[in-house]
Amino acid sequence: MPEILAATAVAHPNVALIKYWGKRPGPGNLPATGSLSIVLGGLATTTTVTFDPALAADEVSVNGAADADTAQRVSACLDELRGLAGNPARARVDSRNDFPTGAGLASSASGFAALVVAGAGALGLRLPEARLADLARRGSGSAPRSLYGGFALLRNAGDGTTCEPVADPADWPLEVVVAVTTRGPKPVGSRNGMAQSELTSPYYPAWIATHPADLDAGLAAVRGRDFAALAELAEHNCLKMHAVMMTTRPPLIYWSPGTLAALQAVRELRAGGVPVFFTIDAGPQVKAVCLPGAADRVAAALAATSGVIDVLRSPLGGAARLLSPGA
Repeated sequence: MPEILAATAVAHPNVALIKYWGKRPGPGNLPATGSLSIVLGGLATTTTVTFDPALAADEVSVNGAADADTAQRVSACLDELRGLAGNPARARVDSRNDFPTGAGLASSASGFAALVVAGAGALGLRLPEARLADLARRGSGSAPRSLYGGFALLRNAGDGTTCEPVADPADWPLEVVVAVTTRGPKPVGSRNGMAQSELTSPYYPAWIATHPADLDAGLAAVRGRDFAALAELAEHNCLKMHAVMMTTRPPLIYWSPGTLAALQAVRELRAGGVPVFFTIDAGPQVKAVCLPGAADRVAAALAATSGVIDVLRSPLGGAARLLSPGA
């Protein structure tokens, strides 16, 4: 009787401090620019992949519900793993997030990072990190960054990308306070939104042209542990990206009233001497990045902000990892 193979992996979502928005032409889901991120160790995706020869097709559920939109990308990643292992069995994929899904908290990045680690583990594949990163990127452009802990750098290289750790969590133990302003999924997914921005935003060419300097400066700030420089640059880069989104046709306005209120609260804190800055991905949630001693004050201020419905706290996290290989 053919063997059923299963494994479970966990990965953490990541937040880009220097972001990407847009895709390169051609296959492979290649980002238009590089990016620099931190991993949120306090939030997690746990994914179990079970290869079962009795299945006629892959079955994918996210938080207990079937997810047809994600299933095609999941199957494409699994097809690559099946080809490498020489095992054609279809798989049952159960992925669960302990944070809001599809709402600007990088659930797709942690989801696909956990998927490739669990899938490779179940099939007994020992793949180098670069190969896992390539597979994960095909599902989500930011997923390679969730394979690494702490700070990660994703760059374009030839007809692919490279991803590498820049600093471990212990090297610069920043903390992140997330102001959750809505729980539901965003109305337009990032992949579709990026395509529309490239076609219609008059700011998109300037976003691409100015991005390399931002990435180099962000990398220098992290390596030099220069919080003030990183704060100014990360906020500037974030607002540039949202300017592109807002000038897309139709406009991509991911913010809620609580988003703007939380952004203003963070700016007021920093003006008062608190070491904190904001960043916002393609969604309504505000991530306040701060030095560890400031986290209590930042969390209290955001919890008291109008429109903020929850506050999540997270230290920087570690790499994606296999929890339970074997059937």
